[in-house]
Amino acid sequence: MADTKREIERKFEFSTVKQARRGVPDLTGTAAVAAVTDQGTVDLDAVYYDTHDQRLAADGLTLRRRTGGKDAGWHLKLPVSPGVRDEITAALSDTVPRSLTALLRSRIRDSALEPQVRLLSSRKISHLLDADGALLAELSTDAVRAERADATAAWTEVEVELADGVGPELLDAVEKRFQKAGLRVSAAPSKLARALAETSAEPPARTQAEAPEGTTAACVLAYLREQRDTLIAQDPAVRRGLPDSVHQMRVATRRLRSAFKTYRRVLDPAETSPLGEELRWLAAELGVDRDQEVLLERIQTRLGELPVTLQLGPVRGRLKIWNTARRTGSRRAALAALDSRRYVALLNDLDALLADPPLLKAADRPADTTLPAAVTADYERLAGRVEGALAMDPGQARDLALHDARKAAKRARYAAEAAAPALGKPAKRLAKAVKSVQSLLGDHQDSVVAREALRGLAVQAAGAGESSFTWGVLYAREEALAERRERELPGVWAGTAARAGALRG
Repeated sequence: MADTKREIERKFEFSTVKQARRGVPDLTGTAAVAAVTDQGTVDLDAVYYDTHDQRLAADGLTLRRRTGGKDAGWHLKLPVSPGVRDEITAALSDTVPRSLTALLRSRIRDSALEPQVRLLSSRKISHLLDADGALLAELSTDAVRAERADATAAWTEVEVELADGVGPELLDAVEKRFQKAGLRVSAAPSKLARALAETSAEPPARTQAEAPEGTTAACVLAYLREQRDTLIAQDPAVRRGLPDSVHQMRVATRRLRSAFKTYRRVLDPAETSPLGEELRWLAAELGVDRDQEVLLERIQTRLGELPVTLQLGPVRGRLKIWNTARRTGSRRAALAALDSRRYVALLNDLDALLADPPLLKAADRPADTTLPAAVTADYERLAGRVEGALAMDPGQARDLALHDARKAAKRARYAAEAAAPALGKPAKRLAKAVKSVQSLLGDHQDSVVAREALRGLAVQAAGAGESSFTWGVLYAREEALAERRERELPGVWAGTAARAGALRG
């Protein structure tokens, strides 16, 4: 069973050998530190695992098997932000636990994890306490020896790790105190990174196509790489069930698909279209559980807005039964998709396309001459759908037309965002304007879906002999909201015209 801890720390090194001999200064009186207590010294033996081409190290991840100390076992560290990592631990075993290899699948795929570096550390530990004796942080001074094949390296490292609930301002105060004593923030983000650098074994650069700066290819490929990297990075978050991770992963797949369509004169559609279909499959597999989660949150919110006097019968119990029935197996199916060979093949195909992209003639042209036309084409496509929907009478057909307009709005927005690094403010402003349209149409579509669910809940309640009154009230409220969004659409849509005109120049 794996456990997770958010690790917030800062690593330091001595500027000179003389300062290293003096050791770490007394931190008593630094910020809220009232006392520093000696916790003794422990010997740690850690073997770091990676693929043969060091894919984990290249992305800032570390996986180790460590003995010694109070937390012997397997430790996987996933970067969150500079100085912040999630540490996921598993019990000591001879082989890498399956719970951890699953979290690494988007990076390692079918490659084996092998021992790469061994780090032997003698760690002197102190606790930084406040006036009440509560733990603020752990201070560690490590004498490290790295062994890799026939190469070795040695250094002394100082680390301050915050206790749970302690703010990062303590690290800032410690850093100022350390600077006066000749310690500086370590240039290496981790012991492993330093060990690899000092044993001449840094990860090889990832193979990727290079395009001249300012060209259409440079802009489009940079955007595609960003989305590919997001998709890979969100994989372990989805497996861990972290908030918004499924949404972020689905957005990355949609952005990739949209870019393939928007920039079909830059990248050969014969090569990108099959990838687009695989991305559609992945988004669909991820979407079942997420869509139900969003729908449940919406209904719960609307229910919470109702006066208690309008909540007749066991409405919350009915909602729970309905949600459980619809979500049974949906998360399991999403994880099965991420464990499938089809998913690994998709990731490999994305890497291959970005390493050797099927560029067409337009790719060599300056970005500011080709991108406006591509973005404008998607905007005109959106305009046709919005205007067509507005011309229709209210009803199911109009609802479907507005849903199609919403999908077109996503594509137009993504196109403008992809072009923004090259086109600047005009593209950013168009993206922002279209996002407003997308949000309004999204709320309308969510209302359509919610009404269908509420009707089903009313039928189930009636069949069970319960009152269906509350579900009817919620249905009416959603219907009124959808009508309001339809009335607001012309005004919101009008605001996009000027932004599109500015992009055309």
